[in-house]
Amino acid sequence: MKALTVCQPYAHLIASGRKRVENREWPTSYRGLLYIHAGKNRSWLDEDNYGIALDRMAFGAVVALARLVDCLHIEAIDRGDYDQKYPWLRDHEHTEGTWCWVLDGVSPIGPWPWRGSQGLFDINESELESIANRQLGIAQPSSADCREA
Repeated sequence: MKALTVCQPYAHLIASGRKRVENREWPTSYRGLLYIHAGKNRSWLDEDNYGIALDRMAFGAVVALARLVDCLHIEAIDRGDYDQKYPWLRDHEHTEGTWCWVLDGVSPIGPWPWRGSQGLFDINESELESIANRQLGIAQPSSADCREA
């Protein structure tokens, strides 16, 4: 599945449903499910951090699952071209452009440690599931268990 690394505190804001738009300098034609990965970089953090305590933020981990439903240019949004489709979009505090990636159906998950990457990248879902199960203390079936079944 595709994933996108987002700096903190923005990854946390997406996971909590407060940030419904991710801003990029480049467009994408991809639409569909997308893991939100919180990057390791802390340079975006400041005293405010949108009121989020530092110890509540994960770094270098998958923190949410979202559906990328649209990718819109800020000029079209500012003209009101999408007011009918997304009445909230033009006034949303995180609609800043140049390209606004519109997210829907966000669910927080993890955090599960994962190495990020630039651009859209692929995450092997079975590897991520294995990491999640280890963190949750769910035993993995052994190869002997599989043979006996």
